[in-house]
Amino acid sequence: MRKSLRPLLPYLKKYRRSYIIGTICVFCNNGIWILFPQVIRRAVDDMHLGVTRHKLATYALLLLAVAATKGIFQFLTRWVVIGVSREIEFDLRNDLFKHLEGLSYSFYQRTRTGDIMARATNDLNAVRMLLGPAIMYSANTIVFTAGALAFMLSISSKLTLYAFLPLPVVSIVVQYFGKRIHERFERIQAMFSDISARAQENFSGARVIRAYVQEDAEIAAFEKSNQEYIARSLKLVRLMGMLWPTLETMLGLAIVLVLWLGGREVLYGHMSVGDFVAFNTYMVQLTWPIIALGWVINIFQRGTASMARINEILVEKPEIEDSVEVKAAGEGTRPAHAAQMRGEIEFRGLNFAYNGTPVLHNVNLRIPAGSSLAIVGPTGSGKTTLVSLIPRIYDASPATVLIDGKPVRDYPLDFLRSNIGFVPQETFLFSETVRENIAFGKEDASDQNVHSAAEAANIATEIENFPEQYQTLVGERGITLSGGQKQRTAIARAIIRNPRI
Repeated sequence: MRKSLRPLLPYLKKYRRSYIIGTICVFCNNGIWILFPQVIRRAVDDMHLGVTRHKLATYALLLLAVAATKGIFQFLTRWVVIGVSREIEFDLRNDLFKHLEGLSYSFYQRTRTGDIMARATNDLNAVRMLLGPAIMYSANTIVFTAGALAFMLSISSKLTLYAFLPLPVVSIVVQYFGKRIHERFERIQAMFSDISARAQENFSGARVIRAYVQEDAEIAAFEKSNQEYIARSLKLVRLMGMLWPTLETMLGLAIVLVLWLGGREVLYGHMSVGDFVAFNTYMVQLTWPIIALGWVINIFQRGTASMARINEILVEKPEIEDSVEVKAAGEGTRPAHAAQMRGEIEFRGLNFAYNGTPVLHNVNLRIPAGSSLAIVGPTGSGKTTLVSLIPRIYDASPATVLIDGKPVRDYPLDFLRSNIGFVPQETFLFSETVRENIAFGKEDASDQNVHSAAEAANIATEIENFPEQYQTLVGERGITLSGGQKQRTAIARAIIRNPRI
């Protein structure tokens, strides 16, 4: 198994029962279908001795029964295998989202949102295709080819040898095209991520783009990226356009050889007409599995390339997380923390730098619990950074940021942050109602809690003047509210939790 697909093993193990059932259905489906030429063989040879209405009805019903049974097992195969691929897609998407939620803020600073969205949608769909249709058609091809080969050998080993003469060439073709499909699809997905990121930034920055009259420039830039995406996609299309005809040509050559040599065998009396018809029926039946092989190669290479891109996110580790000691202490320590938390903040010999660039130097400050302090200074002096170190949005050196005399690293992250009301400098509101935005972080918030928080933030009167009051939708990122209204709504969101800090 390719390295990029190893993270899928736990999901495959979880649903191994469904895959086993699907495999049984594949064997039944192909086992029935392999018998179809044998029925035709018997019918032709029997009819050669004399045609009767009874024989016609018998063989017609037999062929109908084979086709119907095959159809039932084909439906079951698709239902089970495609269904389980959807289940794994569901689990993988949830796990990916959960992992993203646990990553540190620095990850989102260096990764474009559109790129993450592309991996969580387009790439995930390619992985699903690998786990469903690709596995199903691969199993069908292997089982049917093996069964057909056994029957073809029983009819004529010599003719079978000629029929599979192009097989080594097919193997070389598959290897050659498979590698190039993988490389080209990786480039396509990278470009798709770039397009998604550009579109997301444009939608989020719609006001700025219009304010600076940059619509035409952005359209031109998007068209350029889109043209590159199309160019890369067409290169893959051309490659696939060469693969399928090549496989079909190999199959066509095999059929020509069989017709020529098999026809001679019939003429010389070395093979019955029924055997010849059955052999050629197997060749015709093998047409779709061989053609499907090209499609499966495409899906497999797309899936492995996409899973590699998803793995790039899954291997990311949170830069800020609970220490081993805090994790080992477990849930039992939190009531003790809660009893001790007063809210006294202390910076002790604090130094902090971004990527080697000093921002804060030897900060010593003690803020008593319950007091208020305003920090002023020029742009870029580190005010926001200083505040961000308290809830560990960024991590300072050990024992330089303390709460109640205890280093912030000694508190569980969720407990620490749940006791801090934090309003980011860049106000962010969710595309929900005003009430839902204020109550965010406090699931059991009552209407009175929401109203009290809004009053404390001096936004209650304005909200009550809205047509839908607290049920007013604020739009994406709070676009329907003014800058001041967004800020005060965010302040109310921090207040409603009644934090210690």
